[in-house]
Amino acid sequence: MQAVETPVLGQVHYRDLREWLALVEGFGELTHVKGADWHLELGAISELNYRRKPTPALLFDEIKGHQPGFRVLTASSSSSRRLGTCLRLSTDLTDAELVEALRGRPLRWEQSAPRYAPRVVSDGPILENVREGAAVDLSLFPVPFWHEHDGGRYIGTGCSIITCDPDTGATNVGAYRCMLIDDRTISVQIIPGKHGRVHYEKWFAKEGRAPLVVALGGDPLLTILSGLEVPTGISELNYMGAIIGEPVEVLRSDLTPLPIPARSEIVLEGWIYPDKQGREGPFGEWTGYYSGSVLPSPYLEVQRLYYRHDPIMIGAPPSKPPHDYSYMRTAMKSAMIYDALVKAGVPDVRGVWAHECGGGRLWIVVSITTRFCGHSRQAGAIAAQCREAAYMNRFVVVVDDDIDPMNLEEVVWAMSTRCDPAEDIDIMRKAWGSRADPLLVDGQPPYNSRAVIDACIPYERKADFPRVAQASPALLQQIEQKWASVFAQRPAPAPGVGGPERVRALLDASPRGPSRAAELPTDMAAGEGRTTY
Repeated sequence: MQAVETPVLGQVHYRDLREWLALVEGFGELTHVKGADWHLELGAISELNYRRKPTPALLFDEIKGHQPGFRVLTASSSSSRRLGTCLRLSTDLTDAELVEALRGRPLRWEQSAPRYAPRVVSDGPILENVREGAAVDLSLFPVPFWHEHDGGRYIGTGCSIITCDPDTGATNVGAYRCMLIDDRTISVQIIPGKHGRVHYEKWFAKEGRAPLVVALGGDPLLTILSGLEVPTGISELNYMGAIIGEPVEVLRSDLTPLPIPARSEIVLEGWIYPDKQGREGPFGEWTGYYSGSVLPSPYLEVQRLYYRHDPIMIGAPPSKPPHDYSYMRTAMKSAMIYDALVKAGVPDVRGVWAHECGGGRLWIVVSITTRFCGHSRQAGAIAAQCREAAYMNRFVVVVDDDIDPMNLEEVVWAMSTRCDPAEDIDIMRKAWGSRADPLLVDGQPPYNSRAVIDACIPYERKADFPRVAQASPALLQQIEQKWASVFAQRPAPAPGVGGPERVRALLDASPRGPSRAAELPTDMAAGEGRTTY
């Protein structure tokens, strides 16, 4: 079976990462990179790539010091077309079309997930190479040293870690970072409150050890779901089955009680123990900081290693947004929060956008049509604390339906003109925070506070609030069509806009002569700050 797109329905079908890559290359969003160094170059090339719009996926091969064919993929879900493909929706969606296509789907996936328990199979591509015990050798893989100040090489960034409840057998799949310790050992950092942590602590109490399966590559959809708050009580494997419309194929192992996705690229399997821990970190995190102190984390001594011929590791290194998965989290979180609001009974929700500049978590905008006094506060409070948004958000802004929640300029304008700070900002304290929070002081419990900002026209003022000073959509459309030749011409970027290349071009053309990159101030190197040279 080949990866194909159903022409009538526009629904995508593929079975594994390699078929997905064929689709992505087919619509022109895959770039091959050969000869890069695993030390910093993979990370820096990827970081530069995330700041390009549109952002292609990067497939690294012939990585320095490693066998050709042992590859690393980054930016797998950093565009609407690739994310739409992962979700089996379409290979040709814009940002707005993706959001529209997602509306209501998380609720349907949640409802149908119980019908899609994983299917146990006896064989799969992951069994092409199997190593046991002393034969396990993680040095085979081009594990990147992603950021300059990381504590080590991180083998697990775009990973899916499978755990289970020892009492019920219920499985969970989470994205928890893993640092390479030696050729057979990795650290696994799972923070308190996450399902994986609950599971392994229950195993420790009951049996003195806990099983882990770590998938380092495979269908990008599983990577995506590993980093999202799938509804409580539903396994990510079931949820994935509901999205693709058929059960996920898994293998049963005689080493642990955990399922192994049969079409994975690389899988590590073994047990962790409460007395086998060590240092982990620091690591450049999704907040954009090297946050969180170096803390002891469980060490997994890999007892069994599985990998395909010419395996592909999925890398998802976070950093200051935009980063590898910030777009994916923004799009998915927006749809999930939208559905959570509808499910909670909030009427007339018109849009939700969890902005990428906040890593898809820290800055959430909700657009509603206000119907009663208190409606906007209801929407904001539920958005701030629903399961899908409760972890580590900081600002929830509620705006009227004439404001595009995806457009920060419109949102900030609404905040500036419709919000009275003394009356319209509520503060929630001791909410669910994270050790990745750069504001958290070492040793303090990981709470955070959050602001709910009501930037809607006061309900009692809707009838007499000043009219917005802008032309009507009908007039603008008429004028744009009549004067199409004028609007076909676009001005060049303003000074200071356009990134490092734009800044260098301006400096090189200036009377002061050519620029020297090392002497560029930080704000100018980022394409920001000064506007005169």
